[in-house]
Amino acid sequence: MEKLRESSFISLIAVFAAFNIVCDLLMGPLPDISSVWYSWIFIAEPISGIILGPFASFFSTFIGVMVGHSIYIRDSAEFLFTLGAPIGAMISALIFRGKWKIALAYYMALLGAFFATPVSWQLPFWGMWDVYLAFGCLLVSIVIMKKWKGFWNTKSAGVRLLYVVALCTFIGLEADVLFRIFILVPCQTYKIIYTLDVSTLQWWWAVGAVETSTKAALSTLVSVMVTPSIIRAVRKMGLALSED
Repeated sequence: MEKLRESSFISLIAVFAAFNIVCDLLMGPLPDISSVWYSWIFIAEPISGIILGPFASFFSTFIGVMVGHSIYIRDSAEFLFTLGAPIGAMISALIFRGKWKIALAYYMALLGAFFATPVSWQLPFWGMWDVYLAFGCLLVSIVIMKKWKGFWNTKSAGVRLLYVVALCTFIGLEADVLFRIFILVPCQTYKIIYTLDVSTLQWWWAVGAVETSTKAALSTLVSVMVTPSIIRAVRKMGLALSED
């Protein structure tokens, strides 16, 4: 029986890897003016994280974006930026399982690196409003986990599970965005790779503030609608969610 469960879980990883590949091959719902999420990968990554767990979802999503980007090539720099997708899946997985310390350290480290970069002071503060909101949601989630543990019940099938799924999805997606910002600004790829001046970067910043938040909202809605059903189906197969 244990071998059967292991085989089923490996098959589940393969299914989600294929799902990620398909999503990565499809053009996104909005014009990608700011070069964030050219595809529908933002739909797949939080669902993969919640179902598979931190390491399996990172591996599955990594395969998905690498294969997808190899088939439908945007530009070589996208192979670097799209590493945010498996990181986002992993953060969603960690938060869903109540493991908030890594997520908190991640957000604080990358936000600190951003604000320590002088060019960030010339960018509109509101341009990252969705990232700040996600960081606030992370802090609220930590308080809930520590003081009201009964609320963070991922084994329930009621409204509480929907709230948990929504928070995990949003925090994970914005962790992906934060990684891409880290590569773009603190790592200086905005001028090393894209040769952007500050005024053009400011324009990207303003467009990205609308684009990323819209896609994150869409992904959160989809995740809330479909993830609880997938969770029930996986458990009926006799599989516990990783570290469930």
